[in-house]
Amino acid sequence: MWQDVVAAVDDRSAKGIALALSSGIDRGALRAGERLPPIRRVARDLQVAPATISAAWSQLARAGLIETDGRRGTRVREGSVGPRRYRRALDSHAGYRVDLSTGLPDPRLLPDLHAAMQRVPRDETVHSYLEEPVVPALREVLEGSWPNAVESLTIVDGAMDAHSQFVAAHLRFGDRVAVEQPCFPPLLDLLEMAGVVPMGVGYDAEGPVVDDLTRALDAGAKVLFFQPWGQNPSGQSLSASRAEALAAALDGRDVVVVEDDSAGGTPSGSPVSLGTLLPERTVLVRSFSKSHGPDLRLAAVGGPASVVAPIVERRYLGQGWSSRLVQSILLDLLTDPGSRTLVADARAAYALRTGALADALAERGVEVPGGDGINVWIPVAEQGAALLHLAAAGVRAASGDPFWISSPASDRIRITTATLDDSDLGDLPDVIAAAARAGSWSGHR
Repeated sequence: MWQDVVAAVDDRSAKGIALALSSGIDRGALRAGERLPPIRRVARDLQVAPATISAAWSQLARAGLIETDGRRGTRVREGSVGPRRYRRALDSHAGYRVDLSTGLPDPRLLPDLHAAMQRVPRDETVHSYLEEPVVPALREVLEGSWPNAVESLTIVDGAMDAHSQFVAAHLRFGDRVAVEQPCFPPLLDLLEMAGVVPMGVGYDAEGPVVDDLTRALDAGAKVLFFQPWGQNPSGQSLSASRAEALAAALDGRDVVVVEDDSAGGTPSGSPVSLGTLLPERTVLVRSFSKSHGPDLRLAAVGGPASVVAPIVERRYLGQGWSSRLVQSILLDLLTDPGSRTLVADARAAYALRTGALADALAERGVEVPGGDGINVWIPVAEQGAALLHLAAAGVRAASGDPFWISSPASDRIRITTATLDDSDLGDLPDVIAAAARAGSWSGHR
């Protein structure tokens, strides 16, 4: 009952009220579909300002626990919240002559996993529950490739598993974090489901914008999440000078930096990491999906033991470790000369493909940022009109909205360049440039 929930509120801050209602929903005192009283009545019952209740409602809505439906008012959400942004970004439809929406690597440029399986020697550790979570030889190779010396390194089941484990181990409902904007949609879904509040930090040609980060830190952000290389969707990368400026802004702050190397070797150029400047607080998550194959489902997490060790401990209560057999396959791919050559060739091919499309669009008056990785972030007059124009031409792109934290990115779409070799470009630059102008855009930003 509602009065029982009110009586359980000890902390009358927005976070405290949100936590009390969350507890009430969990134990069934508030049922799915039940309508909550108006904000002013709740404020009167708890003797707080209506703005405090509004803030609490916002936290609960971000966590997917309540929803507002016009005249029906605010109700306890029926069913669990899922990866809404992720589904919107990748919702698949047939009937396109070319699909440039996926964000996936070119399968023709990935190493042969079956050949690697044949090369992997028999290892008795794959039959044991008692071995270390990381194959020692793989740990040695990874530590040698890390941008800085790390206290602790482990292997998890992909980049999103790494983020999920980090959020569960280190963040709580209502915590604030700084997140690059635009951002990879599943990370925003994950934070929303955990009740963590993302605060947008712009990402320009040199990396996260320092002024935006400072504002987020002043507002209580405990973590900075960003992609330092080949940022998805913008294709931009962190510069050395911006890294120094970010390190200065973080100096003296009790903040953890989580770098997401989701591009996994696909960007060109020399990578820059805050780990070289702030090793005691920087965690790097390195995925091997785009460089070595999505079906590996492996990512490495390296950083200070105070951050990585709790992740390792949590996994002992669940999956325990990522398959050592698959780890051995990754070790082979990272050390086999032929596989290493293929990955390097793929990196060069992606750079050429992204550059070719960007140059062709620039010739047609559409300037795109970045150039690293396998995506381009295209400015458009009107997102809906651009996507419809492309669809009419049989081309599928990704909407910009799911990559945004709050206000819609109605002036952007994402195009994946991974499979666009020279013979595939054809009329695509003309089609994309026309789509960018569909609507009222004059061609100037």
